[in-house]
Amino acid sequence: MENARGDDVIVVGSGVIGLTTAVVLAERGLRVRVWTREPAERATSAVAGALWWPYRIEPAERVGAWALASLSVYEELAARPDSTGVRMADGVLAGARLDGQAPWAARVPGLRAATAEEYAGVALRARLPLIDMPVYLRRLRERLTAAGGTVEIRTVTDLARVPAPVVVNCTGLGAGTLVPDPAVRPVRGQLVITENPGLDSWIVAADDSTGTSTYVFPQPDRLVLGGTADEDDWSLTPDPAVATAIVERCAALRPEIAGARVLGHRVGLRPTRSSVRLEREAGADGRVVVHHYGHGGAGVTVAWGCALEAAALVTDGDQVTSA
Repeated sequence: MENARGDDVIVVGSGVIGLTTAVVLAERGLRVRVWTREPAERATSAVAGALWWPYRIEPAERVGAWALASLSVYEELAARPDSTGVRMADGVLAGARLDGQAPWAARVPGLRAATAEEYAGVALRARLPLIDMPVYLRRLRERLTAAGGTVEIRTVTDLARVPAPVVVNCTGLGAGTLVPDPAVRPVRGQLVITENPGLDSWIVAADDSTGTSTYVFPQPDRLVLGGTADEDDWSLTPDPAVATAIVERCAALRPEIAGARVLGHRVGLRPTRSSVRLEREAGADGRVVVHHYGHGGAGVTVAWGCALEAAALVTDGDQVTSA
């Protein structure tokens, strides 16, 4: 604990959960350092689609509040899309019905049944935040720096050896070995990046039989096509056959995609857990560790809501939820 001040916080992990939590804490006046083994642009968050909508995250009774709190922030950021990477975009959730949604969905502005002209089948229409993750993560780092926070490349192998009175564990999948927490598991997602042939609306089509979704997310200079949900698969190597199948499925939804030039392939491992772990552990020496991981495929969607609760655990010590 040498050289640690009472207002020192070290956030371990620089994905969207770690950076967002660090920003909230730094803007509240705490001295915040982010320790990360790799830059944010190489984290799983940088691979994300990323459309605001809960996906593969528990507990269901908490997700709505986290997601709606985050939605409010993204709506504000969307006023400056070029600098924040966040913009509001129209699209459809194919196969979804209003009567099949959780209660929180009633508070999503503009969510309604799609018309026959918008989608030839059952679907919901919505205007949701669509996030260009490389731009957005860069903006989060800039915001952290402006609030006095820092990001340092450090590898952490033992939380007990991190020299700060408060440590926030936002290590995602890494928590499996670091804590250790055997409940954390990877769900592999593979994406294909192509040229954008002029699409400006997104589409998500869920396949309940396989648990995967086919989606097309337009960014200003590209399309993000997905996806897969391979449980307990640690491979970060793109599978050419899977990539071909993704393009074919997406082209069935948007025929313009069939001729789009492929620009690249991405693979990310979602840090899935039976329930998000968001809780405070106080040691006998007064040192505090706030665990904040296990957000599955919804890290971007719930980042601000969860960060506010994590910050409350740091500054107030009130336990919000448990493992």
